[in-house]
Amino acid sequence: MTETIPSEHHAHRPPRARGLIALVAVAALALASVALYFSGPDSSRALTRSLVVNGSGTATGVPDTVIFQLSVNTLRTNAGEALKVNNIRVKALMAALHAQKVTKRDIQTSNLNIYQSTNQYGTPTGFTVSDSLQVTMHDIKRAGGAIDAAVAAVGNGVSFNGVSFSQSNQSVALAQARAKAMRAAHTAAADLASAGGVHLGTPIKIVDQENQVSPPYPIMYGAVASSGKAAVSTNLSPGTQSVTVQVSVTYQVTP
Repeated sequence: MTETIPSEHHAHRPPRARGLIALVAVAALALASVALYFSGPDSSRALTRSLVVNGSGTATGVPDTVIFQLSVNTLRTNAGEALKVNNIRVKALMAALHAQKVTKRDIQTSNLNIYQSTNQYGTPTGFTVSDSLQVTMHDIKRAGGAIDAAVAAVGNGVSFNGVSFSQSNQSVALAQARAKAMRAAHTAAADLASAGGVHLGTPIKIVDQENQVSPPYPIMYGAVASSGKAAVSTNLSPGTQSVTVQVSVTYQVTP
C-alpha cells in the first residue's frame, strides 16, 4: 500500500499564522499608497512660497489741541477756612477761563488735596488745600491769553504744572504714514526677491503692527510773581507732531 504525503503547497497553516500574513500584506499596501500620495507629481500638499518683510513710515502734522493743568493752593490755620478761600479762588479761575472761550466741558478737576502742613521741624503750621484743573483748548492761539487771565484772577496761589499738544484728527497723518510704510515694505521685498532669485508676487497678508505718536513736548512753569500779573503775554508754540506706522507684509513669490 502506497502512502501519499501531502505537498508543502497544500499543507494546512494555523489560523493565527494566516491572519498575521494578511495583516503584513495590508500594512505594506498602505505604506506604498502613502508614499505614492506624498511623492507623486500631483500632490495637493505643495507649500506656497512666501516672503515676509516689515515696513515703517512716518508723517508729521501740526497739533490743534493743547492741554494744560492749573492748580490753586491755599494755606490757612484750619482746614475749613483753607477750603472756603480756595473754593472762592477756583471759581474766579474758572470765570476767567470762561471769559477766554473755554467751555465747561473742557475744564475737569484732576486732583483735590487737603493736608496738614508742617515746617522743617515737623511742627504743624496749618492746612493746605490744593485744587487742580485740567484745561483743554481747541484754539491754541487763545491758550496764552487764557493762562494770563487765570494768573491775574488767582494771583500768588496759582501754579501752572505742564502743557501737552495733540492732533484732534490724525486720519490724514495716519494715511500718509501707512502709505510710506507700505512703500518701504515693497522696496525691501523687491530687493530680497531679486537677491534670492525669485519673482515677487502680490501681498497675501498685511498686518498693521503698531501706530506711535511722538510724545508731547513738556513745558513746566513755577508759581507766578506776587503781583499776580504776567509781564509778557504767554505764548505757546505747538510745533509739529509725528505719527509712525509699522506694517508686516507677506508676499507670494515664484521661482
